[in-house]
Amino acid sequence: MMRRRFRRSDTEAAAARRGRRRGAVRTGVLAGAVLLCSGALAAADPGLPRAPQMQFVPPAAGTYALQRIQACPDGVLLDASGRARPLADFTRGKITLLTFFYTHCTDPLGCPFAVGLMSALRDRIGADPDLAGNVRFVSISFDPAHDSPQRLRSYARGLSAGAPFEWDFLTASSMARLAPVLDDFGQDVRIELDSQGRPARAINHMLKLFLIDPAGTVREIYALDYLQPQVMLNDIRTLRLEAQGHERHQAASTPAGSSAAGPRGGR
Repeated sequence: MMRRRFRRSDTEAAAARRGRRRGAVRTGVLAGAVLLCSGALAAADPGLPRAPQMQFVPPAAGTYALQRIQACPDGVLLDASGRARPLADFTRGKITLLTFFYTHCTDPLGCPFAVGLMSALRDRIGADPDLAGNVRFVSISFDPAHDSPQRLRSYARGLSAGAPFEWDFLTASSMARLAPVLDDFGQDVRIELDSQGRPARAINHMLKLFLIDPAGTVREIYALDYLQPQVMLNDIRTLRLEAQGHERHQAASTPAGSSAAGPRGGR
């Protein structure tokens, strides 16, 4: 079976979708914003993480639609307790923001930047009880050789403990088990080698976050230039409004007095 991978072209296509969706708000500004971001990142001290500046006003949640990109890939991973779980357990039933990371990452515009962004989003989502009950975060390590379930529990302690909603940390029993998941998501990784040709701890990767709807469909892919908390929060709220619309439609189409359990037996 042929697999479609979310590669760089997919993030560029996602950017194009955003441009079309928000064009009325961002006309004449987006190109300059990209150039400003590129210049700022090129000139910045690599030791100082810096979010790209948002040069546009994001449209209000529910005033636009997010395209359906592809069904979310599946696979068998390990949760922080060491239990084998299908990835589908973590990508269906709720709005999911998913990313790949590794605990040893030191790139200030890599995993630490994503964790900081997600932590800020966690607090804003947690302030909305409806969103908090219908959103989850998922972080998957692509370094199973070092990121054991025990290591993930330690790493996640300060992030998910006391969190107002679900934040799951996953790894794999081996790189062979993880590789198909990375492949299907298009999350390319490359392990650096030391001077002796041995694998080092550094792993090169492109930072991506995937927004997945409750049906398990990828609806947006964020790369570094578009990791804007307000944009992402509005996208999450847009998916929640969409789900509420489906719920109302389903309720309206259910005949009054009907029961999911079916008619009662007896006389």
